[in-house]
Amino acid sequence: MQQKETILIVEDNEALREGLCDILAFEGFHVLSAGNGLEALSQMKGIYPDLILSDISMPVMDGYDFYSSVRTHPEWITIPFVFLTARGERDDLMRGKDLGVEDYLVKPLTRDELITVIRGRLNRARQIKVAQLHQAYEASLTVLANAIDVRDPYTRGHVERVTDYAHAIAVSMGFQDHFLEQVRYGAILHDIGKIIIQESTLFKPDALNENEWNEIKKHPITGAEMIKDIPYLAEAVPIIRHHHERWDGNGYPDRLSGPEIPIGARIVTVADCYDAMTIDRPYRRGFTLEQAHQEIMRCKGSQFDPRVVEAFEQAWQDKKLQAIWENWRDKLR
Repeated sequence: MQQKETILIVEDNEALREGLCDILAFEGFHVLSAGNGLEALSQMKGIYPDLILSDISMPVMDGYDFYSSVRTHPEWITIPFVFLTARGERDDLMRGKDLGVEDYLVKPLTRDELITVIRGRLNRARQIKVAQLHQAYEASLTVLANAIDVRDPYTRGHVERVTDYAHAIAVSMGFQDHFLEQVRYGAILHDIGKIIIQESTLFKPDALNENEWNEIKKHPITGAEMIKDIPYLAEAVPIIRHHHERWDGNGYPDRLSGPEIPIGARIVTVADCYDAMTIDRPYRRGFTLEQAHQEIMRCKGSQFDPRVVEAFEQAWQDKKLQAIWENWRDKLR
């Protein structure tokens, strides 16, 4: 059973306060009430309301001081706050907006006005929380993926750049929203399987022998296996497993070709190879951006999906790829 959302009503007019409580309780909310800001703060010591509806003009502590007190507590800073006022004067509205109050309701108000504003603000708050969770989740995944970069100073920033390059290419192809999110997760975690490869193999400056090369080629499978049971990342699994496949069928691990390769993997392949070419290694200098760009274009239709390369070229012409590199270089200064 879904837990009821809690609304805190702060209003010194007892009859109005009780009326608001009855309306919101009937709508299925858990309702708390207080006669002024100080009383409300006392109630909030043990309870975290989902939304606060507060009058402005009240004895002991008015709405402005109450709002300011609420926002001084980090744990309460995201609670939606709606002012309820009989005045509705321009100065009151401007002062509230300057403070950061989310909305106003002017007395007398109708039941529909009350419910519409309350539900709208709660929905917006939920959307913000989901976005914040996604950001925190992505940040955590990036930290995990960067465990590879920590082991190899030559690839510092590779995860972030590949993720940004892949996103830019996908946008140039016209993809939006959910697909872009999955491409980002796939790009962040594309090399996560390398975390179990021995450093002597992963960072060997000379040519790999057959056994070492076979170990390297297992990392897409290993990475896909590592996250396959995480529902939120399920759609990123094919990207991780197949980001080393080639359009001509000569890649690994499954030697897929052409449209058999998941489109997300085809995008990450181009982004990954483009960035890898620009990285200095112990045994060679990295390509310039222009040299890497030309190499991607040269391999169109053999190593890379022609449609993805066309989107890559569009992102190049729009200076998006160069901006990503410049942004990263600025971080190192």
